[in-house]
Amino acid sequence: MALSLPDRVVIFDYGEVISLTPTEADRGALLAVAGVDPDAFWASYWGHRDELDQGTLSIHDYWRRIEAETGASWPESTLHLLWVTDFRGWLSVDTATIDVLVDLRDGGTRLALLSNAGADFGSYFRHGLIGALFDRVFVSGELRLVKPDAAIFRHVLEELGVDAEHAVFIDNKPENVEGARALGITAHVFTGADDLRAFLGSLPG
Repeated sequence: MALSLPDRVVIFDYGEVISLTPTEADRGALLAVAGVDPDAFWASYWGHRDELDQGTLSIHDYWRRIEAETGASWPESTLHLLWVTDFRGWLSVDTATIDVLVDLRDGGTRLALLSNAGADFGSYFRHGLIGALFDRVFVSGELRLVKPDAAIFRHVLEELGVDAEHAVFIDNKPENVEGARALGITAHVFTGADDLRAFLGSLPG
């Protein structure tokens, strides 16, 4: 069923909104490649993710940082395998969210993507199948700005040519939603596609 918000741009986060959370099997596959203590691995993996997402740490150096902090000794080929295994874990999509996106598109609603992600995701976001759904794609690792900084929201609004009143933002992290709301953007904390559909349907057309 079409969702029509013709006077607005709906801006979507990617991770755990469009994508599913990586599964236990995904995480296990990554640990199997890493071959290090799981607690040390995940502490380092998440500890440097913000730098990766902000584009201040290269993908190569990100994995080398994890290597150093976990006491591993990985050949270059293992870095490639770690990267592709990790990347693959974030590619599963929530089909119910995709249905909402398609219904918005079919209703004539402009869509954009705004993700805190490394620059390596830019090509997938733009040239993978989901790229056809969005007018514009914004990736933090390319912009060197991250949510919930006001600067990234202002940049997106300027590039889309809309003011805050005509933007809607969807994200699973409350702090990012609050960052958008602070600028006057209508925003929603994603908890599932059904609640999202109800929220969008409640907005004035």
